[in-house]
Order: sequence, then C-alpha cells, then structure tokens
Amino acid sequence: MSKPAVHHMHEDAYMCVMKGLTELDLRGSAVPSTLVLTGDHAFPLATSSKGQILMAASMCHKGRIVVLGHESYLTACPSLVENAVTWLGGAHSKKPVSVGVQRKYSNVAKNLSTPHFLPKVVGSLSDSPDVDVYVTDAYIEDEKPKDLVKFLKAGGGLLMAGQAWSWAKGHPKQATLINFKGNKVSGAAGIHFCCIQGDVECLPVSPKIPTSWMTGVIDEDFVKDLEFLLRGVSQFEFQGGALFSEILVHGSLAFPIGITDDGGTFLAGAYYGQGRVIVISHEGFIGSKNIMQFWKNALQWLDEDRNGVVGVAHDKAFKHLKTSGLKCENTKFRKDLSVYICTAYSAKEADEILEFVEEGGGLLIGGHAWYWAQTHPGQNPLTDFPGNKILNKMGLSLLETSIKGALFKAPMPSHVFKDMYHFRHLLHRFAGYVNRGDKLTKEEEKHLKKLSKDCASYLKMNAHGCCFYTQLLSSLTDILVMSGMPQVCESYPVKNPKDHLLLNVGTELYKVSPDPDTLLPHLIKNNPVMPVLWNHKITITVNTANMPEWVSTGLYLSPGMKTYMAIPAELVGKDWKVQVGCQTDVLDHDKLLRPPCVHQRFSINKEMIQVWNLWGGLIYLVAPKNTQVDGAEVIVQMAVPAPYYKAGETTLSEWSYLRTAPAPWAELEFDNIILTVPTDVVKDLERPDELAEHWNIMMNAIADLAARPHKFKRKERVVTDVQISHGWMHAGYPIMMHKATAPHLVSVEHAKKNGLWGPIHELGHNQQRACWEFPPHTTEGTCNLWSVYVHETVLGISRGKAHPNMTKECREKRTKELR
Repeated sequence: MSKPAVHHMHEDAYMCVMKGLTELDLRGSAVPSTLVLTGDHAFPLATSSKGQILMAASMCHKGRIVVLGHESYLTACPSLVENAVTWLGGAHSKKPVSVGVQRKYSNVAKNLSTPHFLPKVVGSLSDSPDVDVYVTDAYIEDEKPKDLVKFLKAGGGLLMAGQAWSWAKGHPKQATLINFKGNKVSGAAGIHFCCIQGDVECLPVSPKIPTSWMTGVIDEDFVKDLEFLLRGVSQFEFQGGALFSEILVHGSLAFPIGITDDGGTFLAGAYYGQGRVIVISHEGFIGSKNIMQFWKNALQWLDEDRNGVVGVAHDKAFKHLKTSGLKCENTKFRKDLSVYICTAYSAKEADEILEFVEEGGGLLIGGHAWYWAQTHPGQNPLTDFPGNKILNKMGLSLLETSIKGALFKAPMPSHVFKDMYHFRHLLHRFAGYVNRGDKLTKEEEKHLKKLSKDCASYLKMNAHGCCFYTQLLSSLTDILVMSGMPQVCESYPVKNPKDHLLLNVGTELYKVSPDPDTLLPHLIKNNPVMPVLWNHKITITVNTANMPEWVSTGLYLSPGMKTYMAIPAELVGKDWKVQVGCQTDVLDHDKLLRPPCVHQRFSINKEMIQVWNLWGGLIYLVAPKNTQVDGAEVIVQMAVPAPYYKAGETTLSEWSYLRTAPAPWAELEFDNIILTVPTDVVKDLERPDELAEHWNIMMNAIADLAARPHKFKRKERVVTDVQISHGWMHAGYPIMMHKATAPHLVSVEHAKKNGLWGPIHELGHNQQRACWEFPPHTTEGTCNLWSVYVHETVLGISRGKAHPNMTKECREKRTKELR
C-alpha cells in the first residue's frame, strides 16, 4: 500500500472515531499520561494546546487499537467510546459488534447497550476470547500482555485506557516505556504511555488528524540507557580510513550514542515496540576489540536480562564476539533468538526482523549507505537502501553522507540531549523560535545548517503514513507560510543559518507536499505568467557512446509549472530520464546567490509522465550510455519556448524570432559544443551561424591536439550560472562558468581580440587522460596546452598576450625557480 493511501486510511479512521464530536471536555481531577507514537501506523486522536497527545489509535497487523490517556475517559466520553468500539469492530460490519468489557468498567457495557453492540462483562479476555472488541485498562492485572497482543494481531479490536505517570513515580528505577504493563501491549502498535502528565482542559475536535509543531518531543533523555551502554567506555576508536554513513536519528524513542564534534551520528539506539535496536554505520566494527566493552554493554542492553542466544549473521563479527563470554551462535535469523546481529545490506527478512523486535527481541545492525548511493544513481537511499527498510520505522535512517573514521570521545550521558545536536529537539526549538520568538542558544544556532540538511533528508522519506512525518510536514508548511522563503538572488543573498534552513526545507517540502500548488506562492513571490506552446513535438535522434548525454528540447518550465510528457515505448524503462534545469552544481556556500540545488530529474518508467521543478528550468531528455535512437517522438503538453539555435537546422529567419522567446535561458548548439547562457545575452545575436563557424574551428583545434576525430562522441556543454560549486569556472559535463563570462562566449570579436583562456582551459581539462597526468602536480598545467594551441593557431593571439603568466619573462623566471 502506498504512503498516501495509508495516510487517507488514517484520516478515514480518525473521522470514524471522532464522528459527531465537537469537543472533548477532559477537565476534572483525572490527570492523563501523554502518549508517544512510533512507526507508520499510529496517529493522534486528541492533542492538548501544548501539543501533548492524550488519545491515539493504530493498526497492528490485522487488528486495531485505541488508547486513551486515562481510564476515567472510558465513562467520561461515552460518545467517543461508542465511536471507537464501532471502528475497532470494523466500521462497515453489518452485524452487531461483540464487546468484552473488563469487569472494573461495567458502566461501559451499560453505555453500549444498543442494537449495534453485544456487550459482555468479563474478568479477562480469556473468559470470552471470541469477542470482536475488548475494553480494558492499561494496568492489566488479571491477564497476560502477550495474550492481548496475540488477540490484537489476529484481528481483534482493543480499547485500552490508563496513565503511567503514577506507576513511574512508584518505580523510579524502571523504564516506563518498557516495563509499564500497558506498554507491553500498546507498544506493539506504536503507542506508548509516557511518565509525563498531560494537561487537563477542554479540547476542540479537529476536522482532520490534529497536528502541532509542539507535538513529538518528550522529556525522555535516555540517560539511564546511555549510562548503561557507555559504562567503562571513554572513547570509540574507529581509525584506519574507514568511512561511516551518517545516521539520522528521527524517532521519538531513538537516541544518539556516538556523535562527532559537528553533530554527525555514527552509532545510535532506539526502542521499537517491546524491543530495542542499536545501529552502527559501518559493519566492519561490530565486535571490534578496541571497543569490546561497549559491545558487551550493548548486547546486555539488547538482551534485557534474558540470557538468551545472540545470533550473529556476520562472519567477521562472530569471530570477534564468540570470545566475549556471551552465548553467540553463527546463524541466520531465527525467531527463538534473544538478539540478532546482521548487516544493513539485505531487506529479505525485513518484516520478520521488525516483528521480532516489536515483540521484544534485540537487534544490532551495521552498515553504510554512502557506497550504495554512489552505485545506485537515481534511487532514493532513504527509501530504497535495504537497511532503511528496517530502520526507518524504528526512527533511525542511514544517510548517503559520510563520516571519516577517527578517535571519537564518548559523550557524557547527561549532556547528549542538553549540549549536543539532536534532530527532533533542535527542530522543535527552531519551530518555537519562528512561531513564538523563543531565543536559540549559540550552540543551537551553530547546528541550524545541519538541521536544514537533515530536514531535507528526512522529507525524502515520503513517509506520509507516519505520524511524525505528517506532523513535520504540517509544521514546516506553517513555518514557511508564516515567515516566507527567502527570495534568494544576486541582490538578496542568503547568509544566515535561518534563511539557509528555510531555503533547503522549502525546496524539499514542495516536492512532497500534499498540496504544492497552495504552497507555491509562499515559496516563489515573483512568478510572472509566460506564453506557452501546447502539445509540442520533439524528435529524438541520439547515438551515445559510453557516457549519458543531455538532449536539448528548446523548452522551459517556469517555477512550479507542471507538464505532462508523452514518451514513446522504446524509451520507457531503458534508464532514460527527464531533467528540468540546466544548472546541476549543488552549492554548499555560506553565502548563496541561488538555491543549493535547482535541477530535478524524473525516471521515464511509463509512457505518460508529469515533470516539474520548483525553480523552473530548461527541459532535457537524458539519454543513457550506449544508446541508439532514430526519430523517436516525444510530445510535451505545455511549456514555455526558449531561444534555441541548432547549427545546420535553425535558419536565420527562424532565429530572428526564436531569440525573443520569453524563457530566461538560451541554448546555442554547434557541431561539438552547446552553450547555455542568459537569454539577454543572445537577443542582439543576429548571426549565430558565424558564431557556430567560430566555435567549430576552435573545437576542431581542440580535437587535433587531443589526437581525436573532429566529431566528438559527446558534444561538450558549457552552462553559465549566477554561482557555481567552486572556482570561477570548472570542468565536467557540463563545464560550469559564472554568467559574467556569457557575453564573451557568444562574441567572435571578443574572442579574437581578448581571447578565451578560461573556457579553453576548462575544455582542456576535459581532454586530459590519467595515463599522462601526475596529479595533483600537472592537473592545472597540461590543460593549458589547449589554451596556448587554440589561441595561437585559431585566434592569432600569442601565448604571452593570451595570459600574463605566459610571457617570456614569467616563463624564464619559473624555469629558474624550478632548477
């Protein structure tokens, strides 16, 4: 089932449970517990004005559960209880719902004495195991939690109510999330009673699942867990050049264990259901002798005093751990294990492992996602990487960003949440800063740039069925609507961490928003309407070598504009892509003149696809390597025309009106090179044919010096931009240059008078071959051979005039210095 479908299923369930209710009056002497939600299936029913979840529901395998934060609500909210029992019994069931009511709550049975229900007062579920719904409290005095979980998973409906804060006061040394009896049942469905007291107030009933930027952060600091795990551990020795993945710790019951000075997590833990999990972002260090004390602590924490068997599916880890004194077996996954150790590179048993942990098992999993991301271009590591199919639901995710192994100091348990970076906590603090004017500490401000990247990463999870994900979507949308997204440009650069965060988040939020069209005006303030072409046909003829190739279309999409493209069957499922945007450099500057990423790609996996880009851009088809296509026809439903000259095809009369096209970027395609420049630069270009001849001669000279045929296997591309990833220009596909160079690229007169040292230098880089280079010593030297050759043989400019460092005096001086 797709994530949006899950979200709609949750909304339907919410509407059923809250049907006919306008408010919930919870005022009185009963003080509820707040609830914590995990996984993809739990969602809130009622939240306080401070964002505390006081009632929640969830699906668990075939069954359903509703949890109320105090047992008195079973009688204080009769209409809610009636709706809940209806939903728990199957909202569309025609027969009366049979309901078992625990005898302490016989009044509930009286309230359900209607033709729609068949209530029965019982001592425990075992007295009437065939009921559709069972009503009980969270204290579970007369039955076993496992029996209730079994009933729930088999398809039963469970209505459970109670509070855990008084139990927590009486059991200060025990973990409420695990040891409170109610959590041994509801925790399997992703709903946990917390030791924090909820507010007592009259709550309005929201027309949709309630959301609040204040929801999701609890005061649980996991200090006791960290004290146990870090007992006798002062440092993590991960030296030797290994690259770890960064771990995104996003779950409400997840916490970092190993953290770098700049907030990157490489070791983390979490509670999930009745079980526990630890993840290390490089499997090679599981059981490492250098930190064996930590692994002993970790396995004891995961085992929870069961003294069971630790199953190790990773051979290297087994060699290390078999001498640890623990009961280790080299085995594949088995349900009878106490703890299972595996790598993150397979999801074959994902469902079984999730259920194993959910029911109380311990999981130690290791692996990195950065290499997988490099070798699986076009796929989403957050959702497609095998390990994340297990970890995401547990509130942990392996990212494609890396951390270099080193000697890391173990954190002080009491400082992890107070002084160190934590995604959820800092996000909550930032929301308070925007919504309420809360002041951020200097340490928090320092981590805002990392928070922006983590928000962008988390949004890529597309977990619309997950409560926290939908809460985050709603909160970030509210923040951007309230504060607006910085309208970054050359005259309004983005410099401060807050604007960096809003810019990054706004870009990703638009991609996953359930209502992007409503959000768009808050993200792009100046978005003039441009004239469009309808049902425009593009003929595709390519013969790529061993490199992918962009195919220009002469079409542009304005910011947020969507269009459909009809694709011929021969291109579908063959690794073809559509790209919107020509500037593919991803920026990471402290001062930004444009958004960090302004292009977007779409895989062609069906014959009709929709494409768009928040920032707009020229439309390309991206042909895969080793591909031959002759005359395939693509139809673009709607797009803005862009100035596009193709030598040998576009006539001068056609160019006379094409150069006035409204798109902001123009393209000039010659025999061996394609130039992408601002439209303003070509509006006065009357003779593109002369410019084509000029560039053809220069590119032939480049080919001659490289000892290659005049026809390049793939045409070079030069793209200008307001800001690029590094330098004034850099080589690659495309070669990137600052837009100030654009007028020089399209002027034959300028080239012959002043030269084009920089552009030819970058084209020279693209001709370099590893077999004749001695990097880094010759990297910036041999490429200049092409600059000298083209200037002297084509442009008639001597090397000394072409570049000041190439005068005879400068060359002689350098020669003496090197002797």
